[in-house]
Amino acid sequence: MDTSSNREASAHSASPISNEDAAIVARLREARVRVREEMARVVVGQESIIDHLLVGLLCRGHILLLGVPGVGKTLMSRTLARTLDMEFRRIQFTPDLMPSDITGMDIIEEDAATGRRKVEFLPGPIFTNFLLADEINRTPPKTQAALLQAMQEREVSIGRRTYPLNPPFFVVATQNPIEMEGTYPLPEAQLDRFMFNLRVKYPTITEELQIVKGTTGTHTAEARHVLKAEEVIRLQELVRGVPIADSVMSYAVRLVAASRPGESKEIEGVHKYLLYGASPRASQYLVLGAKARAILAGKYHVDFDDVKNLAGAVLRHRLVLNFHARADGVDADAVIRRLVETVKVEG
Repeated sequence: MDTSSNREASAHSASPISNEDAAIVARLREARVRVREEMARVVVGQESIIDHLLVGLLCRGHILLLGVPGVGKTLMSRTLARTLDMEFRRIQFTPDLMPSDITGMDIIEEDAATGRRKVEFLPGPIFTNFLLADEINRTPPKTQAALLQAMQEREVSIGRRTYPLNPPFFVVATQNPIEMEGTYPLPEAQLDRFMFNLRVKYPTITEELQIVKGTTGTHTAEARHVLKAEEVIRLQELVRGVPIADSVMSYAVRLVAASRPGESKEIEGVHKYLLYGASPRASQYLVLGAKARAILAGKYHVDFDDVKNLAGAVLRHRLVLNFHARADGVDADAVIRRLVETVKVEG
């Protein structure tokens, strides 16, 4: 990484920050440390995934977690919701799940005193702050769409009425990458609704030993609250105001644009393996995510490393690979690494 370019980007992006916002940034930096500490009481390892979850939440984005059963996806989500004092609900997606099982439904109730009947809306589990959509690809597209509409619009329509979802509203969906039988893969347009696609890996031997020690005894650890939901909303508002130099924003846009075969200069080891590249939504999320990552580190400016660090999470599910990639054993991560190596920092 060219540190001189980072220093230049920082200098160009410097702008006055109010005392109130400076205090909030300092509070967030402290809170990030405390969140990690509280998460570590329950979840072993996975620091990078936790950081990405925080970035996604601050950007009002949603996250797709890929990982085999038993690596802690549910535990991690529930514990993070607790540390941020957010209402948490989990939906186990199954082939027979109906849209109304997620969104809720209108029911007819009779007043015992008057005998009159009236229609009442019974809210579904989507009316929460932190929703875990477990194995989202196990339910048909119609039910998937009920969730994804709420993710995009942050509201639910039932009949002729529309109900807003209370902020903060954060969805973490999970998928098992090794078991595809009986599943309904999300179409590319629906995958694009997720800000990040994160791969939850196996723990190391040391981490797994710590997990086993902590879960096979009599002591049960529990995380404590660090932030309140109201503070999370304020931090979400602050993220969009974080300055970013034109050179850094240009780099993010050029990085995404370089993924589009036929519309950018041919890149060896990239375009050969792609049918389609990422849309402008990837550029938006890359810039927003870099802003959130910066203030999580206690900075009120964005540098090139912030963009590079998030490239894989933002682009992984937005690149459509062709048969050459399958034949050569090349995955999206390999293509993204080549993109980051090739697209140069300018300015």
